[in-house]
Amino acid sequence: MAEGVIDKTIPGVQSDGDAPSKGVRTRERIMDIAEEAILHKGFAATSIDELVEAAGITKSGFFYHFHDKNDLARQIVARFSERDNRILDQLTERARSLSDDPLQSFLIFIRLFAETMDDLPELHPGCLAASITYQERFFDREVTRLIRETAIGWRTRFHDWLSEIAELYPPAIPADLTALADHFTVVADGGIITSRALGDKAIIGRQMRLLHDHVKLLFGGR
Repeated sequence: MAEGVIDKTIPGVQSDGDAPSKGVRTRERIMDIAEEAILHKGFAATSIDELVEAAGITKSGFFYHFHDKNDLARQIVARFSERDNRILDQLTERARSLSDDPLQSFLIFIRLFAETMDDLPELHPGCLAASITYQERFFDREVTRLIRETAIGWRTRFHDWLSEIAELYPPAIPADLTALADHFTVVADGGIITSRALGDKAIIGRQMRLLHDHVKLLFGGR
């Protein structure tokens, strides 16, 4: 999904509190380097040796923070999931504060997400969940379980909201709300892939606005 660089575009996304310790900063730096490598060339092609060199630490320093490469992957996925949920929570809270109507607030949410994509300074780096899913055989079961749980969490989030909308605004045509809930992720991730393939960062926002219009027509276009 839309992770990573979005943290810098939404005020208040970063956690409050004391400055992280040197150990925490090192651990986060290793994960940042590894995540970028996974997105650009894959997990199998990313070695511990290159991560150690890029982070400027010893190999024993790496194993102080992570048991092995799959432990690194598990922690990256957990961070990715928490980061995405934090972003979506913030956009949801903002949208809900602007309208008590579930349909209007959902449409606002989609517009806010589209605007966030528009504000990215460059092409989105890619979707970590998609990268891991494509290379599933290189990860242990815990990593793939975490990815699956993350996807189910996104589905549940949007399905609950759409169910609330459908109670007030019966859809104009029969609609599978579970499939529609998945559609947000499909559009976001598909937009990332297409934008990178075509070198056009505006594609994600445009696709999200098409989803906005689809939802508006489905529930409120009569």
